[in-house]
Amino acid sequence: MMWDLVRELESLRREMERAFENFGADFGIHPWFRTAFLPGRAARAYPMLNISEDRDAVYVEALAPGLDTETLEISVLNNRLRIAGEKQALSKDIKPEAFHRSERSAGRFVRTIDLPTEVDAEKVTAEYKNGMLLITLPKAEAAKPKQITVKVA
Repeated sequence: MMWDLVRELESLRREMERAFENFGADFGIHPWFRTAFLPGRAARAYPMLNISEDRDAVYVEALAPGLDTETLEISVLNNRLRIAGEKQALSKDIKPEAFHRSERSAGRFVRTIDLPTEVDAEKVTAEYKNGMLLITLPKAEAAKPKQITVKVA
């Protein structure tokens, strides 16, 4: 009974997060402005993610050009994926007052997301190629769909 309550509260929390993430979409408001009024939300939008899944795994594609791979940290705990690292500045030779415009951020980042299903943290793999971080999170056996045979009498 207590477990059902915890599961329901977790489901409610995820629905509320989705509601805030989608706030303003029906009015044509730019995604950055939808989250800018929420403390800390806009700052956590790096790297930008695509998340998909099939029968066997969850796949995360993180757009992360300019990432210093030596600082990259990827971990899974309690079905939450944490991606942390550092994005290097463009050049240390250029003085800040010489910039006309600087829109590319640099520095440390941390992005944590809830995974849609239980995964096997021991089998997670990651690859960084051409500015794209590709993470494969195999599903735990308990989370994979099971085919049930129907007996006809």
